[in-house]
Amino acid sequence: MTDPAAKAPVPVLRISFPNEHRLGHGKMELLEHIRATGSISAAGRAMDMSYRRAWLLVSEMNRMFSEQVVEPQRGGQKGGGAALTPFGEELLARFRRMEKTVRESLAEDLAWLEAKRNLPPGERG
Repeated sequence: MTDPAAKAPVPVLRISFPNEHRLGHGKMELLEHIRATGSISAAGRAMDMSYRRAWLLVSEMNRMFSEQVVEPQRGGQKGGGAALTPFGEELLARFRRMEKTVRESLAEDLAWLEAKRNLPPGERG
């Protein structure tokens, strides 16, 4: 039996800037993986994404803002890596806070939508 909460509607936050840059869940997930692994390559692999794609997304985020989001790290036995800058950490924290605000502010309306949704027999809890 499937958990009904797992199929509840979820709002998705995406910030679109006038210059066609976008900031959303995928880029934030990439930043979380970079923070956890210390590597753009490993972060990309964790998301089933090529190194090139991950690097292009990081490069795009670095161009979007007046401060770098991710910076290369030199040295170590295995060569360099990558780390979030203090600005990158703040960007990630603020984005996650915005997502939480959206979920909380829409909770009543999302519950109403869920209650009105037409589900196949046996899927309603």
